[in-house]
Amino acid sequence: MKPHRIRMTHNLLLNYGLYRKMEIYRPHKASGEEMTKYHSDDYIKFLRSIRPDNMSEYSKQMQRFNVGEDCPVFDGLFEFCQLSTGGSVAGAVKLNKQQTDIAVNWAGGLHHAKKSEASGFCYVNDIVLAILELLKYHQRVLYIDIDIHHGDGVEEAFYTTDRVMTVSFHKYGEYFPGTGDLRVGSSDVLLRHRRRFPFIKIMAKVMEMYQPSAVVLQCGADSLSGDRLGCFNLTIKGHAKCVEYIKSFNLPLLMLGGGGYTIRNVARCWTYETAVALDSSIPNELPYNDYFEYFGPDFKLHISPSNMTNQNTTEYLEKIKQRLFENLRMLPHAPGVQMQAIPEDAPHADSADEEEEDPDKRISIRAHDKRRACEEEFSDSEDEAEGQGGGRRNSANHKKTKRVKKEEEKEGEEKKGRRIYRKQTDLCK
Repeated sequence: MKPHRIRMTHNLLLNYGLYRKMEIYRPHKASGEEMTKYHSDDYIKFLRSIRPDNMSEYSKQMQRFNVGEDCPVFDGLFEFCQLSTGGSVAGAVKLNKQQTDIAVNWAGGLHHAKKSEASGFCYVNDIVLAILELLKYHQRVLYIDIDIHHGDGVEEAFYTTDRVMTVSFHKYGEYFPGTGDLRVGSSDVLLRHRRRFPFIKIMAKVMEMYQPSAVVLQCGADSLSGDRLGCFNLTIKGHAKCVEYIKSFNLPLLMLGGGGYTIRNVARCWTYETAVALDSSIPNELPYNDYFEYFGPDFKLHISPSNMTNQNTTEYLEKIKQRLFENLRMLPHAPGVQMQAIPEDAPHADSADEEEEDPDKRISIRAHDKRRACEEEFSDSEDEAEGQGGGRRNSANHKKTKRVKKEEEKEGEEKKGRRIYRKQTDLCK
């Protein structure tokens, strides 16, 4: 779960040239106040205070909040939580304001975190906080989870409301977190092992019955073949079919990361799913990137499934499907919500700048780009192909985007012109 996975993903999609088709924003750091929209004050105060050098002072609280083993204390823990949460909440704000159709935060999707407890490598539940943001504008939000583990933290948060439906496709039986039985949750899909994923038929029925107006899709990559902790056998194309199908409903969609412990495959998967979200075709041959050696020996985007036996038989999947359809039939159809005042939007990356700026003042392209994302995060090598990227990024000396370069050159020419003009007026005087 180290952020290195996200760095690898980001670098790979840059070198495929996918960034040209997106707007990339730096997430704001979510404040403690934003996190306590769901989490308890004591828990967030603890996460803000705990550090590797003061753990001995917090031994009782560490036990109380389940921090220490699966959820270790590390330098920058609270900042990591702030950025992960900030990205998901800002994505929800963009969707609410209809500034985008799809928002992606691969650093989010931490679905095990509880109100007052860390769990399963998750500290702050960015998904719950993003859904709460979406509920300000949407009557019904659908949460879909294709991580190998049950999305227990999200289900628990919204268990008593009909405004959020959670659908989790997960491994069940002698497997963390041990929850997600069909007898308890009406929308949990229990899978034994292996490869077949009854996604489309089930989701078609859910969409028909529930009629959500926004969707959150957690794309945990530990359900892929060859994952270090997972035991499923999905290919990257199979995993991405879930994204493709949900995208076809043309509803506001927030795509989030999650688990995934064979990190080269996590980067491959989320890069490909970014391309699917963009309706872009990218080649199987990986472009050169800063982490190229991780993808050997084949240096290909797609992975092959193993030859393990498929334990999800047709009969078993049919039984699960019928049981789930029966549960759905007993649910009230598409519940409505009374009209009420819309709460204030969560702060987001642009809000601080917007308050300080004169609304009548024209913003230059360069200023707009600076606000959007750090220039150093883009790759634009001279030999990068227009369609798919592939150029090597010089990590020691990051190159600026061509548009920013042109703006700077233009600004330089204008300054030079002004200097010449001043010299001429001085001579006249």
